[in-house]
Amino acid sequence: MSERITIDPVTRIEGHLRIDLEVDDSRVEDAWSSGQMWRGIELILRGRDPRDAWFFAQRICGVCTTVHAITSVRAVENALGIEIPTNAHHIRNLMMAAHALHDHIVHFYHLSALDWVDLLSVLQADPAEAARLGEDLSVWRRNSRHELRAVQEKIQGFVDSGQLGVFSHGYWGHPAMQLPPEINLLAVAHYLQALDYQRQANQVVALLGGKTPHVQNLAVGGVTNPINLDNTSALNMEKLSLMEELLESAAAFVQQVYLVDACAIAALYPDWWRHGAGVRDYLCAPDLPLDSAGTVFDLPGGVIWNGDLGTLRPIEGFEDPYFRDSVAETVAHSWYEGDGSRHPWDGDTVARYSGFDAAGKYSWVKAPRFRGRPMQVGPLAELLVGYAAGHPVITEWTDRALAIVSSIAGQTVSVSDLHSTMGRHLARAVRAAVLSELALKHYALLLENIGRGDTDVYTPPEFPAGEVRGFGVHEAPRGLLSHWVVIRDGQIANYQAVVPSTWNAGPRDERGQRGPCEAALLGTPIAEPERPLEALRTIHSFDPCIACAVHVLNPQDTTRARAAAV
Repeated sequence: MSERITIDPVTRIEGHLRIDLEVDDSRVEDAWSSGQMWRGIELILRGRDPRDAWFFAQRICGVCTTVHAITSVRAVENALGIEIPTNAHHIRNLMMAAHALHDHIVHFYHLSALDWVDLLSVLQADPAEAARLGEDLSVWRRNSRHELRAVQEKIQGFVDSGQLGVFSHGYWGHPAMQLPPEINLLAVAHYLQALDYQRQANQVVALLGGKTPHVQNLAVGGVTNPINLDNTSALNMEKLSLMEELLESAAAFVQQVYLVDACAIAALYPDWWRHGAGVRDYLCAPDLPLDSAGTVFDLPGGVIWNGDLGTLRPIEGFEDPYFRDSVAETVAHSWYEGDGSRHPWDGDTVARYSGFDAAGKYSWVKAPRFRGRPMQVGPLAELLVGYAAGHPVITEWTDRALAIVSSIAGQTVSVSDLHSTMGRHLARAVRAAVLSELALKHYALLLENIGRGDTDVYTPPEFPAGEVRGFGVHEAPRGLLSHWVVIRDGQIANYQAVVPSTWNAGPRDERGQRGPCEAALLGTPIAEPERPLEALRTIHSFDPCIACAVHVLNPQDTTRARAAAV
């Protein structure tokens, strides 16, 4: 007999997401992904100066701030045909890489690890045995039995106090939890250590951006970071050296801890290589440009159809017409006026709420399509495109990760197994390792360019009369992000943001095609309907950011109390 399960809200994500499941014989037979807020940022931007768009657009989200800012300035630069200085590219690339390292560390440890790690199990662990296992897996210096015992005592203190705090509502003891206590202890220790290392990566963003979240240093035409190695108010050697130290520390944690933990969990949950594939059409954008024209990149972009790496069609650059002309959004099942598909330049955002209707409209999130098909975006898409293209850094780290998983699991795990819930987690760890290496490369490139006497960081934009259109792309932590702008007589006439979580967490389209998150949930086992941990594992593997996909609308005044500012 089938039953309906509603998870509302899904926690440990950004924003408000509702997931409805139809479960029969302990398996998900159907699923609906519903964004529970309305996005109005496009309307706010109409009529404004395009040079100001990024400053507003980065406030789409409090987590994904830098990525929206960079994509927005790229969209306007694309419309105006501006080439930005090489230093500006390197500074932006450093910010993007550091932001992604911070984001990926936080997602794995603080947003999704507790779907797999049983916190209370650490009380049964032997710290000495856990330290031995940690030493076998990695050279990480903070796996000593003394540090692990201190972590165990910290958790015991939480339990004894009766106040687990942020750990209060975990599904501890759930039958789907199957890690040994010693592995759980290592993971919880790294959970706590990760708080320091994600902060170090984010410090790099703050050093370059002036603050984070919501950086201050971007501009249409480049960046506003003055370069003067002898001036304390500019980007000088002291700040550059501090950035190098922070990036090296974060890279050590990613390569020696995060990647290894992701591999160990992947190896010890072999069933999860068979769940959560869903949509096997993948899309990613090229990124980390190496030249002022934005035609040579350190990360590849492309499309893969039906999970077949042999179908790779590269996306060559920021001007690629194949990408530009293939994107559309449909609102057939979204709470907006209309029911067809539109290209983002012609898109609108006219809210029309009508209540949750599983057969009709049921989400504030739109449904993007690429050549009429739903696409999975995110680290897995980037990994598969890079692997298919023979990208040396992606290939090296992918092969290394799969070798670790295979060694622990005692069986061969290959690239073909990555089409899964666990594959998305492993791909994100691989991407973090790749970026930890490339961040240091771009730091060296910046220093090398400054050493040649180049301190240029900005090209002044010029706005023509009449209408111009542009789009900006960026491979954000959650996947392909694009902003689309129509500029008429120097003002924004239309603006649309097509974000990773719109691609992944969007609803069905007019043809009934499910979005990637909905499709991935089909077939998921559910041991305890009142504690649907297994469904959360697949949802969290996409790292949804519904704040990016939608924005708040409250059509009624439901104020219960007002407080004066103090």
